[in-house]
Amino acid sequence: MKTVLVSAVALIDVDGRVLLAQRPEGKSMAGLWEFPGGKVEPGETPEAALIRELHEELGIDTWQSCLAPLTFASHTYESFHLLMPLYACRKWDGTPEPREGQTLAWAKKNELRSYPMPPADIPIIPILRDWL
Repeated sequence: MKTVLVSAVALIDVDGRVLLAQRPEGKSMAGLWEFPGGKVEPGETPEAALIRELHEELGIDTWQSCLAPLTFASHTYESFHLLMPLYACRKWDGTPEPREGQTLAWAKKNELRSYPMPPADIPIIPILRDWL
């Protein structure tokens, strides 16, 4: 079974809310909410992939020094195994905007469980809530 490496981030605003993105129609798991990020390309570090993905998907810029490793998900789906480091980030330039058809929402820590998420993301919620 193939292992897919994906970097994700908990973008945390000044009010302690976390940015979630809803997967658009046409993508696998459409309609589910997730932490922003994306696949790590060959030769890329997880941090570099996240910086690239945040710029492409949300139009914001951040730096490796602003990405704090928080936890990770390891989950087996039907056709692949997902390994997903999750970083916390409180500093970036720009205002997050949906550039790839996704819907965005800022969620308070006690609201995170009310957003339907992919199975790999669910175990991250209590860790993130405790950390916030």
